[in-house]
Amino acid sequence: MNSQQPFQSVRTYIPPRSPFDPCPPIGRKFYSTPPHLFLGVQPPDLPQFSPAEALRKGTLWKVFADYYENPYRKGGKPRHG
Repeated sequence: MNSQQPFQSVRTYIPPRSPFDPCPPIGRKFYSTPPHLFLGVQPPDLPQFSPAEALRKGTLWKVFADYYENPYRKGGKPRHG
């Protein structure tokens, strides 16, 4: 049985709420998980960006490039979850 979840850059959770809490429930919260958390040891000979593109992406290696998309963008509905 495989208990590991597949890599997802955006994950969600619902914060616990007490039945005596006077505030309305927060609902679903989102957080981003970077790809390097799931790689373990960096293998040799990973594909690389060109130096100019690496500066724009923020990393030299293509497997570590992670575009952040705001799940709380205007419009109210997240794209993930």
